[in-house]
Amino acid sequence: MSRASDSNASAADQLKDSAQQVTQNLRSMGAQARDAANEKFSDLKQQANDYYDQGRQSAEQWEQGLEQYVQEKPIQSLLIAAGVGLVLGMLWKRS
Repeated sequence: MSRASDSNASAADQLKDSAQQVTQNLRSMGAQARDAANEKFSDLKQQANDYYDQGRQSAEQWEQGLEQYVQEKPIQSLLIAAGVGLVLGMLWKRS
């Protein structure tokens, strides 16, 4: 009977060791997944910042071009602005 107890205890120990290994493997896989997600998030954040900077630079260039156009052709700019205002006013009135 002692052999049966020892055999059961040994099987229980092996099962316990296997469960601990599985737990450790799951924790390791979870840490790897977390690290990969953090890295991907950092990449996406950097990419979004780059797009934002490009958009800001493009808007600044457009603004500078518009200012230059207004300085070179002030009367045309005023007439264009008045025309756009008139069209928008007419559209707004219809709605």
